[in-house]
Amino acid sequence: MKLYNFRYGGLLCLLAAGVILLFGCSSSSYRLSGGELIRTSLNDVVTKLPRRALDDSRYTFFRNDNLTALLLAGGASISLHNSDADDNAAGNFERHDGFSKFTDESLNIVGSPGTHFAVAGVWYLDSLGRQDSINTERAWTMLSALSITGVSTLGLKAIVHNETPNGKDLAWPSGHTASSFAFASVLDEFYGPKVGIPAYAAASLVGWRMMDTGDHWVSDVVFGAVLGWVVGHTVAGRYEEIEIAGFEVMPFTGTSQNGSCVGINLVKSF
Repeated sequence: MKLYNFRYGGLLCLLAAGVILLFGCSSSSYRLSGGELIRTSLNDVVTKLPRRALDDSRYTFFRNDNLTALLLAGGASISLHNSDADDNAAGNFERHDGFSKFTDESLNIVGSPGTHFAVAGVWYLDSLGRQDSINTERAWTMLSALSITGVSTLGLKAIVHNETPNGKDLAWPSGHTASSFAFASVLDEFYGPKVGIPAYAAASLVGWRMMDTGDHWVSDVVFGAVLGWVVGHTVAGRYEEIEIAGFEVMPFTGTSQNGSCVGINLVKSF
């Protein structure tokens, strides 16, 4: 089973990396050297990412609307688990297999937080090497959202420490579901429904798969989905560029014969 996971996981990661590199290589002819890329990326990951994720987490979890959404989801999750709903759903999934072996393993890999970090890392390294500031910032935002989601999920798992339907530890909330919805939410914020809807569909399939295999209760998936959605949308929305007719809006300051002046620049890359 481990060889099976590795084989298909490697293929999926290579495919994702290839797509990112294919679209990225067409937009810039100048690239950082290998040494510059390694030094810059290591410095960013070690010094900047923890500060960025901490700042983004404060911004996310101290918002009243986000706290309300998470508390409601938590309440719904508790109700599901303390009633017959979780047991009934788990029994139904146990009696009806929903996915073939290949589909099951593929969704497990697609929904893995490790896969999400790998894709975001390739996105970041490629855009940084091409000096593509917009995509570097978007990949950086994705890494921050995934980091916040991952740490929050692990913390909650350690606190609650309940078992899954198939007897595994650390059930609530579902890490695969939370990370998948965070990934989809960031893409939705940056690229709109054309990318967001397929990403949400994939995240939903991941959540269904986690219940279908007995790896998680319905309550685990419900809260994981809301957690990922809240973090992804809040973090990405915080850094989303303002655009007018496809042009990026950037502040402008300068001087003229009449003194200082301020305004905006409309910038578009071709």
